Amino acid sequence: MGTTIILGQGYVGLPLAEALTEVGETVLGFDVNQRLVDHLNSGKSHVDDISDAGVAKMISNGYRATTNAADIAHADTVVICVPTPLNNTGGPDMSYVESASAMVAANLKPGALVILESTTYPGTTTNLLRPLLEEGGRELDKDFHLAFSPERIDPGNQKFNIRNTPKIVGGESEQSGKLATSFYSRFVSQIHETKGTKEAETAKLLENTYRHVNIALINELAMFCNALGIDVWEVVKAASSKPYGFQAFYPGPGVGGHCIPVDPAYLSFEVKRRLGADFRFIETAMDINNGMPRYVVSRIQAILNRDGKPLNGSKVLLLGMTYKPDIADLRESPSLEIFEILLEEGVQATFFDPHATSARIGAEVKQSEPDLQAAIAENDVVVLLQAHKAFDLEAIVANSKSVFDTRGILSGANVERL
Repeated sequence: MGTTIILGQGYVGLPLAEALTEVGETVLGFDVNQRLVDHLNSGKSHVDDISDAGVAKMISNGYRATTNAADIAHADTVVICVPTPLNNTGGPDMSYVESASAMVAANLKPGALVILESTTYPGTTTNLLRPLLEEGGRELDKDFHLAFSPERIDPGNQKFNIRNTPKIVGGESEQSGKLATSFYSRFVSQIHETKGTKEAETAKLLENTYRHVNIALINELAMFCNALGIDVWEVVKAASSKPYGFQAFYPGPGVGGHCIPVDPAYLSFEVKRRLGADFRFIETAMDINNGMPRYVVSRIQAILNRDGKPLNGSKVLLLGMTYKPDIADLRESPSLEIFEILLEEGVQATFFDPHATSARIGAEVKQSEPDLQAAIAENDVVVLLQAHKAFDLEAIVANSKSVFDTRGILSGANVERL
């Protein structure tokens, strides 16, 4: 067994560290956040799928968190799991990958295997990471090995995890690919090797672009169905009865998380940069999905208008701020934008979420309502944005004046569905 250092101890890096410690690997978890590192070393988890007891077990198996870049020199394998968000103009923010790559290049142990897991545009491993590692005359497959293997973490998924989700691996060379495959085979049940790093990078983008485009299709259909007096939820249910040729996607208040809102933009960016062309499906899908929060607000306004109330000054309670049910992850959640738009329109907006008790809305940090039932009674419209299992849905409907359901699961005379 060797030593692995994982750069980035978030929703991707920490589960990877846990899986490696379980097979006897000595694991160093690097992060630039000293407070996070201190919490991990004291046995405290910040990730939904890993408990404090789980972190304590990792420590007992040889895990240690660190902020010291010099620790990279101790590792036989280096895995980069840093964020790749969008910048202020909607393009890729590669600053985390660039910083981590430079850090690895400056401290790399001779002969080590370097794997990039951060989602990125095609060519990043070859054109950004490899040149940094080659500085000083180092040679691929002689002084270092290099591969790309996209993360496929789905927070809160009770069926698929890092161990039983097939792992895509693409090597910068055949030898590097084989070494990376051997590394992941120790704790992942199935490996899929690609021709190279670019194919592995693009495969990850395709997975989430597929979802993004289909969600946009059903979101636009939902808007047209509402205008035509058609129940879109019944339409999807009926279409789903076909045993072949159809996969159900469902409308919602927008797209959130670390993948679907971000990954298609990386693919579109690279096509535009390298080919000077627009990836029209992606651009259209982003326009539709990015417009859903404002559409949700327009539907809330319509409900208030029917009750003879203006949007400005009305009280609206948002239920569920996280981007998916039963987790605490707020990354790119459309609920945050809906909240912000409501405040800009003069709405007395509040929220309740049992998993995320605080949320940054613009420059402010808002706190979850302490008493759900009291909050429901005080508001003109209750909006279900995320269907957490902790919610008593029947009680919500029974005690609300009006309910706007963006998830299509409620029914009642006072309920309107997206």
